[in-house]
Amino acid sequence: METKYEVTQDETQRIVYIRPVAVEDLPVEVRAQAEGADTVYAVHDEDGERLALVKDRNLAFILARQNDFAPVTVH
Repeated sequence: METKYEVTQDETQRIVYIRPVAVEDLPVEVRAQAEGADTVYAVHDEDGERLALVKDRNLAFILARQNDFAPVTVH
């Protein structure tokens, strides 16, 4: 028996993009908060607005999911 499933994007699913950011590319006041890290991870919405910066990639994914977002990695 074959059953066809229609695959559609859930309109209620909110996507955020997780990407690495070199600390040296950040403003001086933000660099001071990086506590020696070379790379931090940015969480961006669909329009490219930065929502958060975190020190750890896994933390970025956890943060996104706790706020009902679907995280996607971007290079």
